[in-house]
Amino acid sequence: MKSFQPYRAGQRLPLEAGVALRLSVNPRARRISIRIDARAGEAVAVAPSERRLPDAVAFARSRSDWIAERLAARSAGTALVPGATIPFRGGTAVLEATGGAGAARLIEGPDGVRIASGGEGEAFARRVVNLLKRLARDALTVRTQVHLNALGQRPVTLGINDPTSRWGSCSPMTRSIRYSWRVVMAPPAVLDYLAAHEVAHLVHADHSPAYWAVVHRLVGDHRPFRAWLRQHGADLHAVGR
Repeated sequence: MKSFQPYRAGQRLPLEAGVALRLSVNPRARRISIRIDARAGEAVAVAPSERRLPDAVAFARSRSDWIAERLAARSAGTALVPGATIPFRGGTAVLEATGGAGAARLIEGPDGVRIASGGEGEAFARRVVNLLKRLARDALTVRTQVHLNALGQRPVTLGINDPTSRWGSCSPMTRSIRYSWRVVMAPPAVLDYLAAHEVAHLVHADHSPAYWAVVHRLVGDHRPFRAWLRQHGADLHAVGR
């Protein structure tokens, strides 16, 4: 008789102090872990299989104080409104209203970087995001191709989206790579690392030492770039929230 499984991937459970816990299964994971989804405002317990989900829940409950502290410290959303300052390419850009209904455009000058756009309210914010998506696609297309060439890999299908926490994903079977547009707000070297990270999965689908050797071949020491995303990623995910 099949044993009863009390938990399933995607399920949400309450922890102490009203904190929400979402359960996730990642077959690539080597161990149980907890991460903070700043955008959704919840903790995520990750297990290698559904069979290990009870252990993940128990681990999360033992770290409930830490989870509550991390969620309380997460970045407040930065609204995409005229006058706001947002991260951009490792620096900042000031949002500026132009009046009318024109598309957003990037202006780089001696006084800094500005993003000028028409529209009001949600229309203004949507135009700014559309520009950032286009800039992200342009930069990631170039860097992806550079790393494909370095590894002698065939072209891939590249997509830009807005996942809740991941920065990218690669499907070797379909030769498709998807990136978060928000990485365009990070320093160019971090964006380049992300492209290398996903392209390397065309060679090794896991995160084995052999995989990281490929990443090292492409960008050298990857640890500073990963550390930057861990430290500042929540700020990028908070933009527009």
